[in-house]
Amino acid sequence: MFTVILLLLAGIVAGYLRRRRGPGGVRRLVTVLIWALLFLLGVEVGGNERLIRSLHTLGLEALAIAVAGTLGSVLAAWGLWRTAARGRKEEGEA
Repeated sequence: MFTVILLLLAGIVAGYLRRRRGPGGVRRLVTVLIWALLFLLGVEVGGNERLIRSLHTLGLEALAIAVAGTLGSVLAAWGLWRTAARGRKEEGEA
């Protein structure tokens, strides 16, 4: 954990020192590193036999969580929209 914090602080210092030069190639570097991390994550998942065997159940659970989260967000947004619209109508009538 200490290493992670030190790397984060080193990145902050490097960004602070480079702030006048603009982002330059940093965005491209970040994109390449993200792609590399995703590839390595795929290699790690593909190499885990236990995870591969249970992928079909994990996929169903992930689908259920995604659908429930989306429906919950839609319902909350719909309720908030109705409440805000009701408040505007009451302000207009007063």
